[in-house]
Amino acid sequence: MRKNSSVIGYIGEEQAASYLTGKGYQIIGRNFRTKFGEIDIIALKEKTLCFVEVKTRTSDFFGKPEEAVTPRKIGRMNKAAQYYIYKKEPIFKSVRYDLVSIDFSDSKKSILTHYKNITG
Repeated sequence: MRKNSSVIGYIGEEQAASYLTGKGYQIIGRNFRTKFGEIDIIALKEKTLCFVEVKTRTSDFFGKPEEAVTPRKIGRMNKAAQYYIYKKEPIFKSVRYDLVSIDFSDSKKSILTHYKNITG
C-alpha cells in the first residue's frame, strides 16, 4: 500500500508542478525536507515565494484531499518554510502558503484545485 500511495503522490506532485508552471510560476524547489516536515513544491510567482502542499486522493474513503491539511500540518509547513528562508536567505516581497488538491476518484479525469493563501 505504501508504494502505491507514494506513486500516486508522485503523480500528483508532477501534475501540480505542471499546472503551476503553466500558470506562470517558476518551480525553484521540490520535496524540501527538514526535521519539521517536508514542503512539496517551492515556487516563485512574480516576487511572491509560494510554499505548496500537494494532496492527492484516488477515492473519497479518507475524505477530500484538502481535508487532510490540518492546523498541525500547516504549522509544520510554516516551520519548514521558515527554515528554508533562513537557510537560503532569499529576499521576497511576500510569502504565501498554497494547497493543490488533486482528486483521481473519477476514473475518467482528475480534478485539480489550487487554493491560494491557505493560512488566511
